[in-house]
Amino acid sequence: MKTIVIYNSQTGFTKRYAEWIAQESGADCLDLSTAKKKNLDEYDAIIYGGWACAGSISKIGWFKGNINKWEDKKLIVFCVGGSPIDNPEIEPTLAKIFTIDECKKVSVFYCPGGFNYEKMSAGSKLMMKMFIKTLKAKKDKTKEEELMIKMISSSYDISDVKYIEPILECLKEYKRIYN
Repeated sequence: MKTIVIYNSQTGFTKRYAEWIAQESGADCLDLSTAKKKNLDEYDAIIYGGWACAGSISKIGWFKGNINKWEDKKLIVFCVGGSPIDNPEIEPTLAKIFTIDECKKVSVFYCPGGFNYEKMSAGSKLMMKMFIKTLKAKKDKTKEEELMIKMISSSYDISDVKYIEPILECLKEYKRIYN
């Protein structure tokens, strides 16, 4: 089964996960700008990874715009964000990104990454500073909000190769069914 992993990464966490997935599955791996120029017809499975961005996934519009064209392929999306894997807000947030019909065609996964302020764009840094300032100013903060302030106030890395296992299992299941 020929597979490609396509990613959009701002600070390196999504790229790291894309490379881990490609290495473990024997897939090709390309950044989004290169993949947009490539004919993807030869692939049986297309995996797209983007970073969490304001309740969505970076550059997900490109992927969503091609879903119907890729009806004969296994489609997987993974999102990398700064929240731990057990954050209860992840699943409902990811569920809002795709329509009901798209959810029938795409398997979606979350991988915890972290924050790297040194590699963030100026716009992203500013957005994060404003968000932190707003959270800090809030009266009667919850324990979760206090923890979030502490976590996102500086760079950190919670990525781990173990978080690609569900993605690899999804690919293996598809291969068992269609080979």
